[in-house]
Amino acid sequence: MSENEYRTVKASQQVLKELMVPSYANFGGKVHGGIILSLMDKIAYTCAATHARSYCVTASIDSVDFLNPVEVGELLTLYASVNYVGKSSMEIGIKVVSEDFHKGIVKPTNTSYFTMVAVDEETRLPVKVPGLVLEDDVEVKRFLEGITRRKFKRTYKDELRQARRALDVDIDLEQLAGENCRVVR
Repeated sequence: MSENEYRTVKASQQVLKELMVPSYANFGGKVHGGIILSLMDKIAYTCAATHARSYCVTASIDSVDFLNPVEVGELLTLYASVNYVGKSSMEIGIKVVSEDFHKGIVKPTNTSYFTMVAVDEETRLPVKVPGLVLEDDVEVKRFLEGITRRKFKRTYKDELRQARRALDVDIDLEQLAGENCRVVR
């Protein structure tokens, strides 16, 4: 890859469609969340690998919001786009919608952000990814939001690490008052 290589957002955008079949159902008769997560990971990989033209691995998944249940028989459509790129990492934004053909209803079902890292297939070390060409205000906004999410994620991890270190079971035991637990030590 050349030092100044850039690719457009549109060049790696992906759409994946899959019919939700009975074998995907959970005990409640809805499509199992794990099936949807697997499809989200698949499209995140495809989008990232297309942009990087390299093998990619899932580094993290920001919260996956399950907005509406997915029924067996619905068509699930997943949309993926590179929102942000760092040196070797990429944030892939994913939107999932389901369509009920019989009722003509289309509903959002999931959203998430996957962080994918391009790696060398032999050494498994991170490799540099191309920059991103931002062609409109939506793409600029998504890139800026990616920077913000990255900062918040780093801050959250630091604050959580500090909070864990500061916990003292004997001192902080009163925090359990009113919680749905019972201490029997």
